[in-house]
Amino acid sequence: MAATVFYLDDIPETGAVAVLDGQEGRHAATVRRIRVGEPITLSDGRGLLAESEVVATQRDRLDLRILNRTVAQRVTPTVTVIQAVPKSDRSELAVELMTEAGVDTVVPWQAARCIANWEGKAAKAVEKWRAAARSAARQSRRPYIPEVADLHRTREIVDLVRTAVSGGAIVAALHESGAGKFTELPFAEASEVILVVGPEGGLDDSEIAALTEAGAAPVLLGPTVLRTSTAAAVALGALGALTTRW
Repeated sequence: MAATVFYLDDIPETGAVAVLDGQEGRHAATVRRIRVGEPITLSDGRGLLAESEVVATQRDRLDLRILNRTVAQRVTPTVTVIQAVPKSDRSELAVELMTEAGVDTVVPWQAARCIANWEGKAAKAVEKWRAAARSAARQSRRPYIPEVADLHRTREIVDLVRTAVSGGAIVAALHESGAGKFTELPFAEASEVILVVGPEGGLDDSEIAALTEAGAAPVLLGPTVLRTSTAAAVALGALGALTTRW
């Protein structure tokens, strides 16, 4: 069975003792009740992995001897999800699911038809998404914690898409009336993929027009209509099979 993964910003060299405290230490020592002698994989969330063994425990802290260190390679193509802000009861679920499915970067978007409105509380909402991404990355034992950007408005999203397309990225705007199919896009040839996921009410006509003009391809993901909170995870699963990500 693979060792549990916990995150530590500064991982010492092989043979040294690392201290896991704070929120991560509390979860390991108090919630998971990890004991002396158990193996733990540490990650800095930026690709560095260290196999370790617990040598001492306290209430909210573990001392771990570093056994070896490696660097995990990033999978390609990299995937950014531009996620229209879901309503509050499903907001963090969207981030958790796409993190478990392998997203690299998440960009929250205040789209025209979003039920939720982050204006005036964006900083707090983004921090919740970052915490959700970190927790889901730990659960799925990922060496890289997805980056969660600050809240973007439509103009900023269009600029982001235009810049990415000019650099060779494939941008798929998931839309139930898309003329093309998701599986028809040449993902295997791309080094970067961007998925645009609209809100519960869907992308409005002006957004589709602006995204298409910027180089995005409006496409149908599959035969059923998905919730905004699950669409990205399903698309990431499809990308895993259509590319070398898996």
